[in-house]
Amino acid sequence: MLYRSDRPSPMSGEAEIKYLDGDFRVVKPGAFVRCAVTGAAIPLEELKYWSVERQEAYASPEAVAQRFPGA
Repeated sequence: MLYRSDRPSPMSGEAEIKYLDGDFRVVKPGAFVRCAVTGAAIPLEELKYWSVERQEAYASPEAVAQRFPGA
């Protein structure tokens, strides 16, 4: 398994990620993950927002707010 600092050179396709507290682990290598709210592709090097509990990624703070209204 790969950790964020162990990522190989850029790849294509969608990655499979295990979201952890403050970090993530690449389960299946790829170049991006999909935002759970918008469906937008998020390059792994730009991934900043995710839910450990839901195991899903978000493209922006606005996407997080849409997923968790009133939080």
